[in-house]
Amino acid sequence: MDRMSYALLKTRTAFQSATLALVSLMAIAMASYTALAAFGVVPWLELPVSINGTLLEQGGLYGQVLITGVLVSMCFFLPTNHRVMQLEAAHHRFSIRMEDVAHAYAVVHAKDRTGAFQMSSEFDAVKERMLHLRTHPDLGGLEPDVMEIAAQMSRVSQDLAQTYSDDRMDRAYDFLRQRQHEVDGFQDRLDHAKALHSDIRQWASRLDMDETIAQSQLNRMIDDLHDVLPELDQTRADDLTRHNPRQGVLHLPGIAAE
Repeated sequence: MDRMSYALLKTRTAFQSATLALVSLMAIAMASYTALAAFGVVPWLELPVSINGTLLEQGGLYGQVLITGVLVSMCFFLPTNHRVMQLEAAHHRFSIRMEDVAHAYAVVHAKDRTGAFQMSSEFDAVKERMLHLRTHPDLGGLEPDVMEIAAQMSRVSQDLAQTYSDDRMDRAYDFLRQRQHEVDGFQDRLDHAKALHSDIRQWASRLDMDETIAQSQLNRMIDDLHDVLPELDQTRADDLTRHNPRQGVLHLPGIAAE
């Protein structure tokens, strides 16, 4: 897509350059012809111009001077337009080159992370990386200076490539996956413990409630017995008195204790 944009930009720039050249030539031609007509070397243009039905004399002269003035005035804007087109073309070429450099650097840096480059000296290391870029199938059309810049960048970031090498990154990912597995297992055990804790709390609550209900029933039975026992004790005492009139009231140890 960037290559297509660059081709469209080149086509537009070519048409704009041709237009500027044509306007410049027309301005020069009209200015020269008007100057020669002013000195009487060539005749003025003749144009049938009328205003409200009245024929305007020397209409061609006025039209020629007007067209010449317009074309000459446009020439003052041509340098500005030319500089703008140069800036646009230079900016687009710079963007294309930077994208090429970034792509080439990404390729050679990925290769460097695998430990493929072993040269220690700076010159040999850069040369080794440039050779890899030249033989790469996707980078064969790059300019040599772009490859050189990418190779130098890769040489500068060699320590970074060794620090974050593919082997170290694989070990780091393995360690993180193991830790994640341990955390997941701990979370499962924690969820199971939470479920057991909830069951125990509910069971204990039910036991406390049952114990409270049983104690309440026991207290109610004791209160009922306290109401019934005095009457029972009095009835038993009267029976004993009738059977033993001489002795009067008989105090039974059991009843007294009650």
